[in-house]
Amino acid sequence: MASGSGSKNDFRRKWNKDEFEQLAQKRLTEERDKKDGKPAPPVKRELLRHRDYKVDLESKLGKTIVITKTTPQAEMGGYYCNVCDCVVKDSINFLDHINGKKHQRNLGMSMRVERSSLDQVKKRFEVNKKKMEEKQKEYDFEERMKELREEEEKAKAYRKEKQKEKKRKAEEELGFEDDDEMAAVMGFSGFGASKKGH
Repeated sequence: MASGSGSKNDFRRKWNKDEFEQLAQKRLTEERDKKDGKPAPPVKRELLRHRDYKVDLESKLGKTIVITKTTPQAEMGGYYCNVCDCVVKDSINFLDHINGKKHQRNLGMSMRVERSSLDQVKKRFEVNKKKMEEKQKEYDFEERMKELREEEEKAKAYRKEKQKEKKRKAEEELGFEDDDEMAAVMGFSGFGASKKGH
């Protein structure tokens, strides 16, 4: 491969160009034989579609996990993608990953979206309009007023409880002050331990 011919002070490698040219030709002929001269057919992928599941980002939130050398990759810290067999450290990067080209390709989808026709768009608008009308029908004024009254009552009860608690604390503090005054009248400086110098 490399020949050491030349002067002793020349440390650069000398390559045998003929040998490497023969290796390159050999590799090219092997690749042609594998393909049989026909280009590989392009892979037909599905068009991009909606996810039919909800992405779970909150299940591991605020939890601590002990990770050892024998812990499987799926249980390591972060978000595990079982399609691509990789772990992503935070939720933003996980969402970027599952919406990305590599993940979609592993699912068998291209990044192309099906073009909607005018009829499909009109149908979607009708469905959304019906949903909005149903929500408006469900909105009952009397029911809403009842909920508001209940919320106000809960807030009042909470405020009363807070005031009672403040009064209890104030009474306890006054009780301690009375004990201190009583101790002073009786000639004690306090009921705590005090150091006397001998």
